[in-house]
This record gives sequence, structure tokens and C-alpha cells, in this order.
Amino acid sequence: MKICIIAGARPNFMKIAPIIREIKKHNSLEYILVHTGQHYDYEMSDAFFKDLEIPEPDYFLNAGSGSHGKQTADIMVSFEEVCIKENPDLVLVVGDVNSTMAAAIVAKKLLIKVAHVEAGLRSFDISMPEEINRMVTDSISDYFFITEKAAGENLLKEGKSQKDIYFSGHVMIDNLLYQKAKLQKPENSFFEEFKIQNKKYFFMTLHRPSNVDSEETLEEIFEALNQIAKEVPFVFPVHPRTKNKLEEFKINVSENIFQVSPLGFKDSLYLWKDSSAVFTDSGGLQEETTGLGVPCFTLRDNTERPVTIDEGTNTLIGNKKEDIIKAYNNFKKGIVKSGHLPKFWDGKASERIIDVFLSSK
Repeated sequence: MKICIIAGARPNFMKIAPIIREIKKHNSLEYILVHTGQHYDYEMSDAFFKDLEIPEPDYFLNAGSGSHGKQTADIMVSFEEVCIKENPDLVLVVGDVNSTMAAAIVAKKLLIKVAHVEAGLRSFDISMPEEINRMVTDSISDYFFITEKAAGENLLKEGKSQKDIYFSGHVMIDNLLYQKAKLQKPENSFFEEFKIQNKKYFFMTLHRPSNVDSEETLEEIFEALNQIAKEVPFVFPVHPRTKNKLEEFKINVSENIFQVSPLGFKDSLYLWKDSSAVFTDSGGLQEETTGLGVPCFTLRDNTERPVTIDEGTNTLIGNKKEDIIKAYNNFKKGIVKSGHLPKFWDGKASERIIDVFLSSK
């Protein structure tokens, strides 16, 4: 079986790494790796490939940035050429970025089966581009690999057959546990010194358009964070989009919020795994913090990953100053979720996925 694996953005890379490792164990399987180039600069892409031990892509589509429509169209045109040349038996997509949806559409129109890893997740917020990508991809996929029970329930409600839904667990946790076991001190001594000097600190990421594209919203978030930083410092890898908006809106950022350039996976893990808590609007970090039992405060009003709230360490706090401060005050009082690992978040999700392909050959 020839499997074409698609990755285009940083969250994808963490999910494909364990799948590729597992495929390599089986001589009856071969893979082609396609990097769409949806996110492409050294810090946001190449460093992750090196960190995660992902081999050189067989194809780099160089989609680049642009509007959602242009980016999706560019990926589709280039990926169609790859599919016609390689004629894979299966196209495997992960997550919910534009590359996920674009590749799925191309494959399906060429009568190539589609497997969606991390299928069925729903925020029920159609204003999120990722929600549209998830819904469209799931509407045409053949294999649905789910990370949590709620995802399966969503797919069944949408008319999918139970026989096509596989409770595999989460490949993101496969990668997390693999990398944690190999983690060493970072090359950048600042991170080590920061942890020595700050026994308590928070780790933060912020990039969603709903949080950073509005001056009023972004200013309110940082009014809260600046107040918290008077007591506990933050380390803040700044996404390029957020950096531009902070400068454009002239947002005041406390000196106790240490802004650093985007990090590779290992440096990021080295910092957040020992943090007192994580503040984020990322989907992946909601899951990874649950994976390691680190309290997570999500600066959103909804999440497509409800298991991180129901069973894990995640709390939705929104993006209003009053609510962010309230969450911090509760944290100071010891009101914090401990959580537990959800079913199949055991580092073996990739094995379960590949077993499905081996049995269906």
C-alpha cells in the first residue's frame, strides 16, 4: 500500500512524525511525504522537522501565505499533479488546516481514498476557519480516526457509518511521550537560566485571529496578562501574526512577559512541561497539557476538544480581562484541575492506525 501523507503547518508535523515512524516498521507499506508549505519559514517549519526527526519531504508545494481561498487553491493545483504522478492508494490527512481540506478534496475527486486522523472534532463555531476545514474533510473521508468519544458521536450524528470510525487515540500524545523521553537541555542557555531563576512561571501562546486581529480584544487580553505578570512571569513564544499585531496596535507588553521567537518542539516542551500553568488559544496545547497533567487555561469561548475539559486539565476562560483575572485568582487559591489521561492517550495511537491499514490491504 502506498500512502501519501500531507502536512502543511506546525500542528500537522507533530501528528505525522509518529505515523511515519510506525509505517517504517512495515515492509508492505510505503509512504510519500508532501509538505504543502502552508506555513513556511525556518523557525516555524524546518526547525520542527529537525526536532521531530521527520525526513525530507518528497514534495514541497510552496503554497505560502495568502487568503484562505488562494492558499487552498494553490495547494489543490499542485497536489493534483503529485497524485496523478504518484497514484497513491490512500491520502492521509491530519488535523484541520487548509492543507487538510485541500488535499482531501483533490484525492476524493481522483477517486483516491482519504483517511482523516483527528476526525470528528467540532467546536460548533462556524466562524473558525478550522471548523469549516474539519467539516468538509469529514464529509468526504473514508477512514475516520478519532481521539475521543465525542468525536465519534459527532460523526454518527452526521451520518457516518460506525464501521468507518476507529477509536485510535491521539498521535499528538504519541509524539509528546516519545519526545519527552528523549528530551535534553536546550541549546539556548536562556531557557535553562529562566527556569532556574523562576521556580514559578507561566507559558503562553496566542495566535488565533479572534484574539489577535482585534485591537480591543488583544489589548484587553494583555491588560489581564500584564497584571498577572506582576506576580508570576510568563515566557511567550510570539507567533509572527501576533508579533505584527502587537506592533501595529502598539500594545503594551509587560517586561515580565518574556517574548521569544517561535520555538521548535523540543524547546517549547522543555519550557511548558515544568510551567505552573499554560495560557493558550492553541488546540494542540490543550491536549498536550492534559497529556502531561499541566493546568491549561484556554483563551477561547469554545473548544473542539471537550475531553480536555471533561477529563483533562483544561479550563475555558475566554478572552475578557475579568475572566482571565478570575481564573488566575482561583489558581492562586489552589482551585485547579488535576485531570487524568483520556482513553487510548497512551502513546500507541499510530500503531492502531497502521494496524487498520494493514488489515484492509
